[in-house]
Amino acid sequence: MEGVPYAYTTSFKTQSFLSSALSSSSIITIHQKRHKTILKSISRRNLVICASSGSSSVVKLLDYGAGNVRSLRNAIHYLGFEIEDVQTPKDILDAERLIFPGVGAFASAMDVLVKTGMAEALCSYIKNDRPFLGICLGLQLLFESSEENGPVNGLGLIPGVVGRFNSSNGFRVPHIGWNALQITKDSEILDDIGDHHVYFVHSYRAMPSDDNKEWISSTCNYGDDFIASIRRGNVHAVQFHPEKSGGKIFCALNVGLSVLRRFLDPKSQGTKNLTQGKASKLAKRVIACLDVRTNDKGDLVVTKGDQYDVREHTKENEVRNLGKPVELAGQYYKDGADEVSFLNITGFRDFPLGDLPMLQVLRRTSENVFVPLTVGGGIRDFTDANGRHYSSLEVASEYFRSGADKISIGSDAVHAAEEYMKTKVKTGKSSLEQISKVYGNQAVVVSIDPRRVYLKSPNDVQFKTIRVTKPGPSGEEYAWYQCTKSLSYAHPEWLSVPKVNGGREGRPIGAYELAKVVEELGAGEILLNCIDCDGQGKGFDIDLIKLISDAVSIPVIASSGAGAVEHFSEVFMKTNASAALAAGIFHRKEVPIQSVKGHLSKEGIEVRI
Repeated sequence: MEGVPYAYTTSFKTQSFLSSALSSSSIITIHQKRHKTILKSISRRNLVICASSGSSSVVKLLDYGAGNVRSLRNAIHYLGFEIEDVQTPKDILDAERLIFPGVGAFASAMDVLVKTGMAEALCSYIKNDRPFLGICLGLQLLFESSEENGPVNGLGLIPGVVGRFNSSNGFRVPHIGWNALQITKDSEILDDIGDHHVYFVHSYRAMPSDDNKEWISSTCNYGDDFIASIRRGNVHAVQFHPEKSGGKIFCALNVGLSVLRRFLDPKSQGTKNLTQGKASKLAKRVIACLDVRTNDKGDLVVTKGDQYDVREHTKENEVRNLGKPVELAGQYYKDGADEVSFLNITGFRDFPLGDLPMLQVLRRTSENVFVPLTVGGGIRDFTDANGRHYSSLEVASEYFRSGADKISIGSDAVHAAEEYMKTKVKTGKSSLEQISKVYGNQAVVVSIDPRRVYLKSPNDVQFKTIRVTKPGPSGEEYAWYQCTKSLSYAHPEWLSVPKVNGGREGRPIGAYELAKVVEELGAGEILLNCIDCDGQGKGFDIDLIKLISDAVSIPVIASSGAGAVEHFSEVFMKTNASAALAAGIFHRKEVPIQSVKGHLSKEGIEVRI
């Protein structure tokens, strides 16, 4: 369905409390200036399924102003329902159906709920067995307390403490990706899921106990069994994200939309007609990446570089154009991509909030793409030409509100890591620290872009070295991975510093050291590129990926160099990578996503089918 943007509002009172609750400084003001275009019409004949005439087509949404709920709004509209935003506690008490998509950190959310009077109204609504659906943090807040930046008291409706996953047993934290459910009782809203994967992204979870067993409708195993969903009467909540759990089960309806449909219109339930799934554990992810920039005509296009050079080797030397970003993202969703990642490599790095085309790409993509969206490029503190200062948190907030589920930080993370290594002090002022504190570390990806530097001896540098599997050009047996950062063409340093391919400056820090530091500063995931392999199609840099994925306890995404389906199975079999990302081979249709997944499945590697 081709959608159009819609408006969403939050009361001034809620916005004010949000701003004060999230930080002591002036944070998150951009969301008060949201682009308020109105959803003027929805063509019902184009919807997957519409609200039945016997039930209300209006659902109340408790959006307290933090994080990406645009995709949920799109999913609700896609199903034919209208949304009314909760403005006051009375709106909660008057709701016929209420959805609470909790986003961000537990303490910040509870602070907003308490200060606005929403907490008391929520408790009353749920205790009266009114139709309720909590999502992710919207489930966790129902419990007594959380250890996240705590202990912090929750709503206290369900016995139990929300604790952090245990990474000491080798499991990556955050828990990011597509996992299986073990349904323990009649849940109603989960009836169409069967043995299909659903999408999780969280670092904290509630555990089953004798005290809360009457609430539990499903569990998920990730090291231990944790609570994946609850149901008592008309009250439901899920730890996973139904609006991001795309994957067809029958007709055109996907797994996640089926959960929302069953909650929104329980009278419309029909006979189950499931396609066969094979979910048993956390799946390895296959991610489609779209490098987006303006071409020489000013059009926003998807491009792809060879070792970060995105121009054709022709007389015209034009920017390589591989398609339109929104259309390609939609196609990759249909093809089965587990996530779609946008890397903004256009010229807006000196004014990221001036990049309205990229924000519009996110908004339009989220209308029909129901898998996670990541965006990177230029997310940092900056001051505009009028002297107005914007924090990286304000910038990230606008990207989240435009449809991003995760943001990727590159060069700014290098600066933060270098500073931390000098002082050993966490200032809390870096973009990495600010964003992860408010939105949770699961929302922050750090992109590391190293190049291989060969050595005769491992003692030649102060950084972590490896014995390479293939000797260097002069027979070198060792190497270290030098991190790089991008430079804006407008930056005064551009003409004065030594650069590697694609206008990148080599930095005095290794990939190993950077990975360890950014994990300490709050990164929830690492996107690991390799300049030497980029665009070569000869396979991922297994040495690099193994080095980093063994060094950290957060998920690592392998990137750069994929050219065949065998490269994906190799990286999953030989390293601890949680996901593998590719771009050019998908854009040029050399290797279809379903071919990759089919190959991985035959090799015994669990993937979402």
